[in-house]
Amino acid sequence: MILGSQAAPSLRAYTVKVKPWVAYSLARVGIFAVIFAALLYSGIYPWLSAIIAAVISFCASYLFFGKLRDAVARDIVVRRAKPATNADTEAEDL
Repeated sequence: MILGSQAAPSLRAYTVKVKPWVAYSLARVGIFAVIFAALLYSGIYPWLSAIIAAVISFCASYLFFGKLRDAVARDIVVRRAKPATNADTEAEDL
């Protein structure tokens, strides 16, 4: 067998959709981390950098992540609409 003559394994793309609350949380934490690092690098006190980064990341997420925030709200509504128990377990308990 010649080295490299084997067929390359097929690579499949990751197609599972990320839950909206995960994407929203990662986006907010990412914005906070970038702003916090930039403020620390500029020489601002760490506690003041954290406060400023929190305020700016809150404002940015409120202004720019409306679709993600709505998706999180819809996901919460869907989860709350599911019954906590099913009819079979309730019937068995009687």
